[in-house]
Amino acid sequence: MKYLVMVQGTQADYEAMQGKGSEGSVAWSQEDIQAMFAHMQGINDDLAESGEMIDAQGLVEPAKTRHVTLGDDGKAVITDGPYSETKELLAGYWVLDCASLERVTEIAERVLQCPQPAGAPVYPVVIRPIGEAPEDIG
Repeated sequence: MKYLVMVQGTQADYEAMQGKGSEGSVAWSQEDIQAMFAHMQGINDDLAESGEMIDAQGLVEPAKTRHVTLGDDGKAVITDGPYSETKELLAGYWVLDCASLERVTEIAERVLQCPQPAGAPVYPVVIRPIGEAPEDIG
């Protein structure tokens, strides 16, 4: 079964990783950043070696996001980020092909062990099975 494993973050978290801490996100040092990337690279290497990795990407900060919606007149309304009404956004993801939900949950638990500075917010890791047939939707 294929799964989408997602990590979340906020604009403040991205700014904290650039050394600009705030009330909700403590500033990260270069050592913190290097430890985080080393941890994630270790996960990626293991998943590639096991054959479970299909894709994995980190996403750029929410300030570089764009929402495209329909206005009342049926025309596109384009809004550049960040969005004050939105808290956490998708920060990165893995698409994995795992033998079971238990296995992908083990991987998500490992993602949660990512080192970060004391006081940094911790977000849940979200696992969503990927439907491969129309009957998977229901």
